Amino acid sequence: MAYVKWFFILIFGLFVGGFLHYTLPQNDVVRIVDTFGERRDLGDWTRIFWSSPDTQSASLENRDVQFIQAVRPNGKVIVYRNEDTGWGWPPYFKFDTANLFTEANDAISKKENPEWVRIRHYGWRSEFLSAFPNAVSISPASGPDDKPVNWVSITILSLLAALFWAIFVRLRRFKRNRIDPLMEDVEDGFYAAGDAIEDRTRGVRRWFRRTPR
Repeated sequence: MAYVKWFFILIFGLFVGGFLHYTLPQNDVVRIVDTFGERRDLGDWTRIFWSSPDTQSASLENRDVQFIQAVRPNGKVIVYRNEDTGWGWPPYFKFDTANLFTEANDAISKKENPEWVRIRHYGWRSEFLSAFPNAVSISPASGPDDKPVNWVSITILSLLAALFWAIFVRLRRFKRNRIDPLMEDVEDGFYAAGDAIEDRTRGVRRWFRRTPR
């Protein structure tokens, strides 16, 4: 039973960790090399990796999506999508896709004269799932090593940790004050019933021993 319990705890932890890693903002320092628009097919099971800023988009099988191509300081490429999140999830309330596309075009640079920028985004890049992180904002960077501390994610994770700890402490206190005494009363009742049955059985055995044959 202990292995089963820890298995479900591990699965739950991986689910929560993956959800937070996908949803919380991340900052990349990159050099933008190009931008383009492309009509993409929205697969049934990969639709979760695309934004749904309005009710109409939920029924579309494909739509035009803007992309931002960039190169990291280590030379690896990364492609971002540029979609509004609207009032949906995650709550970035992004409505400036056109402005961000213009900023990305203005920041395009060559390898000989690089212009480094910080792109804040959420999501994952997966070639297998055709998933792209969604760029939220672009800001200038002083160099390839100019990566700021992600205070937003740190603050949210700290608040969630405090919330989970408070819930855990209250559940443990409730178990100690309410559940444990109840279980002890039930166990005492079982023991008392067992002792009573044993006493009656002992009495019946004594009666049979005294009965003349």
